[in-house]
Amino acid sequence: MGEGEKNRRDQEFFRGCLLGGAVGDALGYAVEFTSLNAIKTKYGPQGINKLPQPAFISDDTQMTMFTGEGLLRAGNRDRDQSGGSPTDIIHHAYLRWLHTQGDENRYYADRFGKQTDDGWLIKLKALHHRRAPGNTCLSALHASEMGTMEKPLNKSKGCGGVMRVAPVGLIAQEPFRLGCEAAAITHGHPTGYLPAGVLAALISELIAGKELRKSIQSALQQLQTYKRYQETLQCVQLALDLLKRNPSDHEQNVRQIGEGWVAEEALAVAIYCALATGDDFQKGLCLAVNHDGDSDSTGAITGNILGAYLGVSAIPADWAAQVELSQEITELADDLLAGYQGGDEWRGKYPGW
Repeated sequence: MGEGEKNRRDQEFFRGCLLGGAVGDALGYAVEFTSLNAIKTKYGPQGINKLPQPAFISDDTQMTMFTGEGLLRAGNRDRDQSGGSPTDIIHHAYLRWLHTQGDENRYYADRFGKQTDDGWLIKLKALHHRRAPGNTCLSALHASEMGTMEKPLNKSKGCGGVMRVAPVGLIAQEPFRLGCEAAAITHGHPTGYLPAGVLAALISELIAGKELRKSIQSALQQLQTYKRYQETLQCVQLALDLLKRNPSDHEQNVRQIGEGWVAEEALAVAIYCALATGDDFQKGLCLAVNHDGDSDSTGAITGNILGAYLGVSAIPADWAAQVELSQEITELADDLLAGYQGGDEWRGKYPGW
């Protein structure tokens, strides 16, 4: 490894990635749909800079957890030689998330003849709350078929695909491709799923030991091997250029990048905030959520990146402990790190479908 690089494949950074995302989500969820002027009126000129109590997670972290579950269940299915792609199993995990929102996909219930209440995540009562779920995700998960890059269900560029794929970057063999596939289940426009590939690849590079800027550049190089990459690349490049040209006016720069409701803007804002604040996790998250737009998603993605880069010890200890489902998110991170364990207990926790 080069100078400044270190292997991050351990609990410190797996936990950092998922807890960091949850903390950023909770911080931003408190001010989602709120203008920056209104945020400053309520919290002072610095904006929101303390985790609210209670620190509720939104649909962003809920779906991130089910992405992680899907990956682990895909591992079980693969080792049991039962067939089915990881994307199929992640789709089934999202159908279990749909169940927690009080809905069902009648097509899959009829097809498989199975209840969607197996495994451990769906039994967590705290997940059975609607926390402003995206309409695109809900409608796509009610469809009779799974959305794919080749056969998209819609033309959505919303950020609901990119905000949930961090676990893919932690363990997938081909993180860029699988990140795109996981996002395309619900978001069919290339600029809806390619940013998810970038995020998954970026986190994978960080976990492998690369420095943050090198990880970003590597992910962007992979992006350019896909069709219709230009819109995503241009938005991220804008963020990088703004940081170089005007490194002091972060508030104006974030405003110029966008509000984060669409995937390429959410990714670009998160990358900007991670780079702009160096090794200060708290400053990075505060910058990521204090704006006019989709604060929980930009906060969550920034938290995923900085958590994977700096580790869980960089997160304020009270924030990590107080965020909703902190212990369960930690447990999921540890399971992703451990990988397939075998035995009846593991198969009961992560059934292979």
